Amino acid sequence: MGRIFSISISERKGTKKTNVDSAFIREDFGIEGDAHAGFIHRQISFLAKESIEKMVKLGLNVKSGDFAENITTEGIDLCKLKVGDSILINNINFVVSQIGKICHHRCAIYYQAGDCIMPKEGIFAVVRGNGEVKVGDPITVKPKEFLTVGIVTLSDKGSRGEREDITGREIEKYIKTNFKTSFIRTELIPDEKDILENILVDFCDFQRFDLIITNGSTGVSPRDIAPDVTLKVIEKRLPGFEEAMRMESFKKTPRALISRAICGFRRGSLIINVPGSPKGAIENLQVVSPAIEHTIEKIQGSTVDCAVN
Repeated sequence: MGRIFSISISERKGTKKTNVDSAFIREDFGIEGDAHAGFIHRQISFLAKESIEKMVKLGLNVKSGDFAENITTEGIDLCKLKVGDSILINNINFVVSQIGKICHHRCAIYYQAGDCIMPKEGIFAVVRGNGEVKVGDPITVKPKEFLTVGIVTLSDKGSRGEREDITGREIEKYIKTNFKTSFIRTELIPDEKDILENILVDFCDFQRFDLIITNGSTGVSPRDIAPDVTLKVIEKRLPGFEEAMRMESFKKTPRALISRAICGFRRGSLIINVPGSPKGAIENLQVVSPAIEHTIEKIQGSTVDCAVN
């Protein structure tokens, strides 16, 4: 068991946070009065006191809040947490939603020390519950129980705000209805190879999602890139998934034959490409859903026999 070492908030983004004795946590939002609250999946941030001490040893005069973290913990090894794990404080459940972050602009701390800990050792969470937290409150950690899922929609128009992402929402609804999940994250990106590759590698290697579903960009048009990128990043391919999805779709339309959707895995993450249409995406998922959880168990090291009685 650990404890809250400090609580930090700021009214504006881009400024150092101020340490406070207590704060009110609002469900699906974050800390009331903090400029970073309300972000889709990064509602509240955590950093360990032990991580800050590493920077102090490098000669930096830094303290809690200087890294824009909301809650500084003591006695908890945050670096060992995974997406979907829970940080429990006063009956409030903070579900880990992101490990680290990409800093698009180097901060003053980076230029002083040549390094920064927040991108590697900071974590983010979504809030489940309401209540007050105070400095000194005990912290416990609960490992994730169910699947973590990343849903990536590829759409040039959607990424520009010219089209609503109906398919991503339908996939999320389907997953919530048919699987027990600890956390689901959604992303909407253009049909760009580099962007998709970076997301898939991050989702597999660092966020360690159990299941990653991409939708859209699976055909033969010049901008259809999901299968090409997926082939590049996976370790092994699952042709049975691909064949079953295409053949089921072929029963409804011959156009299913031009789908190049790829399924495979990287480390412990199962990646499935599905079409961009809501109907086609759900039809494909319905075909492979009975095999998804067992497949994930196997690629994550389960030695249970595959035989079915």
